[in-house]
Amino acid sequence: MSGPGVALQVLRPGALTTVQDLGRPGYAHLGVPRSGALDTGAHRLANRLLGNPPEAAALETTLDGVSLRALAPVVIAVTGAPCVVRASGHPVPWGAPVRLRAGVEVDIGRAESGLRSYVAVRGGFAVPPVLGSRSTDLLSGLGPAALSAGVVLPVGTPGPDPVHGVDAPAAPGPPRELVLPLRLGPRADWFTPASIAGLWRSHYRVSAASNRIGLRTEGPELARARTGELPSEGMVLGAVQVPPDGRPVVFLADHPVTGGYPVIGVVPRGPALDAAAQSRPGSGLRFTPAGAGVG
Repeated sequence: MSGPGVALQVLRPGALTTVQDLGRPGYAHLGVPRSGALDTGAHRLANRLLGNPPEAAALETTLDGVSLRALAPVVIAVTGAPCVVRASGHPVPWGAPVRLRAGVEVDIGRAESGLRSYVAVRGGFAVPPVLGSRSTDLLSGLGPAALSAGVVLPVGTPGPDPVHGVDAPAAPGPPRELVLPLRLGPRADWFTPASIAGLWRSHYRVSAASNRIGLRTEGPELARARTGELPSEGMVLGAVQVPPDGRPVVFLADHPVTGGYPVIGVVPRGPALDAAAQSRPGSGLRFTPAGAGVG
């Protein structure tokens, strides 16, 4: 079903719930970050369960979920951080399509493990696009604002019925330790050889100051081999920048497009960055050379 009145209304926005698709690449030269879903695997799966295209906009919740009211019949799916999902107070499946009648209230509960859940609707959330994307960018302010109570989210036109037999996701447990593969460069020479060697042995924790812009760490400081300032240069998703306190920061989807602190290396895009999106403050973290086995 689609058309005027097909929408979901926000009843409880949660700690931070934003609209996210796969982002707005190609505008870094204008100072616009890519943005988009932090856990792209979970986002794509939620859309696949409903027969949506991968780039359809969904909701990204943070820790304590979101509550919505269907203003017309819709079909939703929840993936990412496992949580209890209830419709009109009754448990309904997580990780599978759920049909909601008009007027039904659905509550996506607190994450049981991980940090971010994804709520997709068949047809996608049809908020107005900005520069080709419906994503909320917390750094630049582009896209729709973070959700607040009372906001009405329009739903787009559904595509063909989803293919039968779509894989159902297993509920992931929180990793005992987040392991991030790191490709050294371009500014690894700004750090002492002892710091580089020690990086592979060091154990960090995810800082409570982490957000969609970057995953901040707590742990050993990295000592510089060079002092002075570095001219601002381009930054990429997964870049590991080291500010003056010496503790690595892993740039995530809303990262700035330029920065003046040295980048010791880059975490390749893929499952490791998806796992970073689900790592709670206090979680253990270590870096390993990209391509090395994880023991």
